[in-house]
Amino acid sequence: MHTGHMTAIPPAHEQLPTLLAGLADLNTRDELEKRLAASHASQRPLSIKAGFDPTAPDIHLGHTVLMEKMAQFQRFGHEVTFLVGDYTARIGDPTGRNAMRPPLTPEQIADNARTYTDQAFKVLDSDKTKIRWNSEWLSKLGFDDVIRIASMYNVGRMLERRDFKERFDTGKQIALHEFLYPLVQGYDSVVMRSDVELGGHDQIFNLNVGRHLMSRYELEPQIVMTVGLLIGLDGVEKMSKSKGNAIGITEPPRDMFGKVMSISDTLMADWYPPLLGKTADASDPNGSKQSLAEQIVARFHGASAAAEVLAWWRAGRPVDEVHELRAATGPIYQVVREVGAATSGGDARRKIEQGGVRLGGERVGDPMWVVAPGRYELEVGKKFKVRLVVE
Repeated sequence: MHTGHMTAIPPAHEQLPTLLAGLADLNTRDELEKRLAASHASQRPLSIKAGFDPTAPDIHLGHTVLMEKMAQFQRFGHEVTFLVGDYTARIGDPTGRNAMRPPLTPEQIADNARTYTDQAFKVLDSDKTKIRWNSEWLSKLGFDDVIRIASMYNVGRMLERRDFKERFDTGKQIALHEFLYPLVQGYDSVVMRSDVELGGHDQIFNLNVGRHLMSRYELEPQIVMTVGLLIGLDGVEKMSKSKGNAIGITEPPRDMFGKVMSISDTLMADWYPPLLGKTADASDPNGSKQSLAEQIVARFHGASAAAEVLAWWRAGRPVDEVHELRAATGPIYQVVREVGAATSGGDARRKIEQGGVRLGGERVGDPMWVVAPGRYELEVGKKFKVRLVVE
């Protein structure tokens, strides 16, 4: 969805304080200043891209730190592309992995990507965002093209990458196809001729491969800007759905609020700058945490939902009356999704496989188990409980 460039592009000095805030890496500031100045002089927007591999069905708070930087570029009048890495997801991003990531099936990728692009517009301006899929060009590459791209980067440089180096030094397997991931991600930038590529700090190696390949193709290399990674609920590792330490932006308001309230005071203070752009009040950690939770709920569910959940929390979290819902007979994962207890089929399957779904008091472990017509009590997690009429 894209309606064209409409916002007047301000001078570089007006953009820089906002764009530089919260960055982990910038390669290079001088190039960024020059391109912003040229963009203002010509009133031609810069081409900004950020790639997202649909390896999980939901966008979480960690993703929104990067998306907010994308939104800042939008507000300054630049052209932002949300690049869905549907083709690179087939390889599996090895970043931060001490073992190979299993590739996803095309069906999983398509299912996840649909929810990704819908959810992105909770942060980005849908009228000013281009969505592209890298299968558009990567699926057309022949083996001779892959050989040519691979010839432009050497193995020594690839093994300097931290996760590859650690695995190599400890004798853990590195499959050759994993070396292709940074190359094809870099080739995205060649095709798109991006001025700036945004990413999380853990993507710095891959983004700089894009700079290198653009130079080899005699293009002006992209500027690389990365943001810090949001630490997850466990207070240890970066937020990730696969690690179970994330808050999805479509989670129900009460779940979202409760998860924020569960984090440590130290983690709460760390979350304030990237999520709210300010620091927490150290003198009142509980009040600061409630304010953080309320503002996060308001951002994704609206002010009225945030006010309701805050009042519910302060009242001691009373349990609601059980509601009744109707669904069509079919596999249990479809029923769970249909009644709104999951954001997608993939999300429903995961909740079932992790043991979080009970029907009539019995835990259901097979997502494809067919629910026969009848009346049941359905429980999903600790907070979703309904009377269910299956027809």
